[in-house]
Amino acid sequence: MLLRHIRYFLAVAEHLNFTRAAEALHVSQPTLSQQIRQLEEALGAELFDRSGRQLRLTDAGGAYRVYARRALRDLEAGRRALHDVASLQRGQLRLAMTPTFAAWLAGPLLARFHQRHPGIALIVREMSQEAMEAGLADDAFDIGIGFAPSGTLEVEAAPLLDERLALVAGAGHPLAGRRDALSLAELEAMPLVLLSADFITRRHVDDYCLRHGIRPRAAIEVNGMGAAVEIIRHGGLAGILPAAVAASQPGMAVLALEPALPGRQAALLTKRDGYRSAAARAFAELARSFADATA
Repeated sequence: MLLRHIRYFLAVAEHLNFTRAAEALHVSQPTLSQQIRQLEEALGAELFDRSGRQLRLTDAGGAYRVYARRALRDLEAGRRALHDVASLQRGQLRLAMTPTFAAWLAGPLLARFHQRHPGIALIVREMSQEAMEAGLADDAFDIGIGFAPSGTLEVEAAPLLDERLALVAGAGHPLAGRRDALSLAELEAMPLVLLSADFITRRHVDDYCLRHGIRPRAAIEVNGMGAAVEIIRHGGLAGILPAAVAASQPGMAVLALEPALPGRQAALLTKRDGYRSAAARAFAELARSFADATA
């Protein structure tokens, strides 16, 4: 049974005349009669009484008309819903991001997206890149913000922005006003607040230190970006954080270091060859324009 059969049935039920119904549908009368017969055969019941001079609905036809009208209303509502989703009037976006970006990018970017598309419900999760990539591969998320390259072939990474790490301190730190660059020896002697090994940031810090033959002195190790920021800002210790996080926080000073700490490529992560919803495409476009404006 096709949607066409239902439309043809309702037209005949309205006009109670095959000729007028065929004219309204812009089909020939034999074609219309054939389609109605096919519908009756599929349902196993006669829908119209053709025995008299005036065509009329049978009891079965009258009962079926109620559900046929309801079905057409529901299908039309579905068509409008699809239009709303495509036009971003409603829908859902499932977003994952690493703690680095949750600390500074989530606020302004998500606020801007909601302002543009208030009908889109945002579900945001903060997690490690490994967990994010597993979720993207399993279709648990529509899009993620993390780092390139991706650790799995199932997820592709599109460049978003360049991010650098920075040695930072609170305004009350003895070196907060220093303008010349610190040496590696000074860095090695300095007690630091460092993120735990759960963070990609820590792995970059350890790689930097290993490459230059020094060992970082972790006075405090934390597994939360917010805790690291607060300890550095108020605790009198320096630390190594993403430069964008430090720039977004009041009372934080960036200390020059020679050689400079490494950079990394932030990226939009999506399932390779996966479905891209209108909301996901709009978010990716907004994120790229936001990154360009803040570069």
